[in-house]
Amino acid sequence: MVTPWWQGAVIYQIYPRSFCDSNGDGIGDLKGVESKLDYIASLGVDAIWLSPIHPSPNRDFGYDVSDFNGIAPEFGAMADFERLIKEAHRRNLKVIMDEVLSHTSDQHKWFLESLKSRANDKSDWYVWADPREDGTPPNNWLSVFGGPAWSYHPLRRQYYFHKFLKQQPKLNLYNRDARAAAIDVLKFWLDRGVDGFRLDVANSYLHDAELRDNPAVPMTERTAHHWAHAPNLQRRIRDSNLPENREVLDEIRAAVDTYKDRFVFGEFSEEPGLLSHFAGATHGLHTGYTFTFLEDRSFKPQVFAEHYEFLNAIEGLWPCATFSNHDVTRTVTRYGRTMESDPALAKLALTLLMTLKGTVLLFQGEELGLPDGPIERHQIHDPVGELYFPYSKGRDPCRTPMPWVAGKPNIGFSYGEPWLPMAPAHEALAAAGQEHDKDSVLWFARRLIELRKQHPALVRGDMKITEASSQILAFERFRGDDHIFCFFNLSGSAAILASSKHDTRRTFLEVGTCEHNQGSISLGARSALITSAAMYRFEVHK
Repeated sequence: MVTPWWQGAVIYQIYPRSFCDSNGDGIGDLKGVESKLDYIASLGVDAIWLSPIHPSPNRDFGYDVSDFNGIAPEFGAMADFERLIKEAHRRNLKVIMDEVLSHTSDQHKWFLESLKSRANDKSDWYVWADPREDGTPPNNWLSVFGGPAWSYHPLRRQYYFHKFLKQQPKLNLYNRDARAAAIDVLKFWLDRGVDGFRLDVANSYLHDAELRDNPAVPMTERTAHHWAHAPNLQRRIRDSNLPENREVLDEIRAAVDTYKDRFVFGEFSEEPGLLSHFAGATHGLHTGYTFTFLEDRSFKPQVFAEHYEFLNAIEGLWPCATFSNHDVTRTVTRYGRTMESDPALAKLALTLLMTLKGTVLLFQGEELGLPDGPIERHQIHDPVGELYFPYSKGRDPCRTPMPWVAGKPNIGFSYGEPWLPMAPAHEALAAAGQEHDKDSVLWFARRLIELRKQHPALVRGDMKITEASSQILAFERFRGDDHIFCFFNLSGSAAILASSKHDTRRTFLEVGTCEHNQGSISLGARSALITSAAMYRFEVHK
């Protein structure tokens, strides 16, 4: 059996609006992406994942689609996309699109038709419900972006459901015609040569047909995470995360699998325990990721160990590994609690990411070690920032434009005013400057991806956790005769690794401080060792 290309692949996520602007309008575009394909290929990655590029009113910047079969004018034209696919394939890069099938923009022609009356061809393509007698919404569901998840429209004298903004009405995928139309979107792009899809909120295609309330999280179980956002105070098991959601995923998988060598994975938020039900070797999507690592700020060994012990217990599931994306605080800022650069931490996090089992998702700029960018109140575009500023600035800080060349206007991203401000700390981290520094995070990322590809154990091997103390995360990766041992000191103080078997000639990578002594190694704070020699017995350095 041929192993699918995506198992163990490194996929580079591009947020096109912030990647590279070719025409000076301050918004990144497809020609800009094309101009950087050689750079992307030089990283050694296997594919690019493009965040949504369809026409959109941009209330949620592409995640509110008004035309699934088009290209947003600010990004270019269909010819630009077709050329991008051709040029990416010429460099052996797969192209993955981001598709949002759970909802549309309220400006999509499907919704405009559904809105007209309760008796037309698309009247049931969205989730409509009568108000309660007192005019309040049908149930207690809350929007991810604040307030009730229902908006009233006088034309139909009904509420419509929106898990996110009111401008993002939820598709009713119980309706067979609506479901077929959503799957036809995937076929449309597969026919144009794309290699797969990332599916937004793939755990939320179906809702409770009886519109029953979500239960509350018990007071005794509530943590700071729950209180940080009102929807977190509910167990979201009625508006999403239904077991029957799998039937839609199965249909999507069947449609994608009719095309040769394609890949479809999903974003599964809120209920990681359902991952095994929604993705697998023979059911659901090919794989998916949860927010376990994306939301973690502790960088503690137990977080990684517990999640992989959970994943390893799921038969037939190939995992995704990712530490950052367009929705969360960047890795250096989240783990380092800093808006400044920290190359050592960036290298350590990249090493951990690239040695974990799974298909790796690498967000643009992580290969440069970028921290979040500063955002002022008047610069906010993201609805989450609008809701919670200054407690939270939302997702704009992780979406600030890529820095390409120090000294150029807007650090080489655009010769026009960028849609989001350039981060001053990114000037010293620009790609061109790192290109000339072989000790840079960029060069390190390339060597790391090359090391990964040299070892079958790291690409497609199994994984066994051997230690998860307050300091040390240790695990083995193995496939056939290839056996790799990975040791990470994620703490702020040194630790001792003691073994009579260690052979320094078989060390593949050292990150941070590794002092080799007779019969032991002192692994400095936030350091790592990747080796083929077994080591064990962990002692805290006094």
